[in-house]
Amino acid sequence: MIMPTPTVDPAREIRLTRIYNAPLALVWQAWTRPEHLAKWWGPRGFTITTHARELRVGGFWDYTMHGPDGTDWPNFTRYHEVVPESRLVYDHGARAADAKPMFRVTATFRDLGGRTELDIVMLLESPEAARETRVFIKMAGGNSTWDRLAEYVEQQHTQREVFVIARSFDVPVERLYDLWTTPEHVAQWLPPVGFTMVFTQADMRPGGHAAFVMQNGSHQMHGRFTYHEMQRPDRLVYTQCFTDAAGEIARHPGAPVWPAHLRNTVTFTPEGDMQSRVTVCTEVEGEASAEEMAAFIAERGGMTKGWTGSFDKLEAAMADLQTA
Repeated sequence: MIMPTPTVDPAREIRLTRIYNAPLALVWQAWTRPEHLAKWWGPRGFTITTHARELRVGGFWDYTMHGPDGTDWPNFTRYHEVVPESRLVYDHGARAADAKPMFRVTATFRDLGGRTELDIVMLLESPEAARETRVFIKMAGGNSTWDRLAEYVEQQHTQREVFVIARSFDVPVERLYDLWTTPEHVAQWLPPVGFTMVFTQADMRPGGHAAFVMQNGSHQMHGRFTYHEMQRPDRLVYTQCFTDAAGEIARHPGAPVWPAHLRNTVTFTPEGDMQSRVTVCTEVEGEASAEEMAAFIAERGGMTKGWTGSFDKLEAAMADLQTA
């Protein structure tokens, strides 16, 4: 007699899917070798020290996460399934070998022909625990862990330095795309917290330009977007630069070695009928000096903070539109 597979309440689960621009073998190595894990594991600003690790069924990973404020966070992971380049199942979050873990993780790796899809399911004890953990992950910046992985494997695979940030929103993917490509909506949520934004030109189409000014009190920043690809509802590619008030290309008003041009590739992925994920991948466009590239790499934490503030405003704007 074949026993039915027990069902799990979806409310106990936290799920995410990411696609990485790197082959399966590299993504697997990044997850399973301490020398790779040390380069990306944890939220922005965190580092880790591995004390011992045995990647096998029944094995463990004993490590400490070091927060940017100097706080140490002991962690102990126990492995239950290890299928090379395919699947990892482990208990995560215990502070010691005999402590109760926070949740069980199932990570599934799929080869997409040069790229890799990673599905992660975190199983909590109860729906309440899942809700609390979602809030904790968001407040701690935990989702930036997967952004750091994207940056790391991209650099290892192509030698390109990129910045990546992703966020899921409770709207259909078409609606999310439209909120990124309609001037009155973009001006509402995109500027940094404390700034207002006005478009002085808004030709949002492939080959078109959008000029804008952002203002906080007496402080003004002028800039321009140039649109290269607009494929509703999947993909948006545009470059950005700072300008002076007359529209001539200028340097960042507070960072003279900041690269003159950046390219943003924005992808929109449905996660069900009423949820969608946006992923922003930013890289330096054109020639850049070593100092400019170093400034871009060093500012990933600041870019994460800036985009997080904008995404929070986007979330609030969506709520306002739904109640209007």
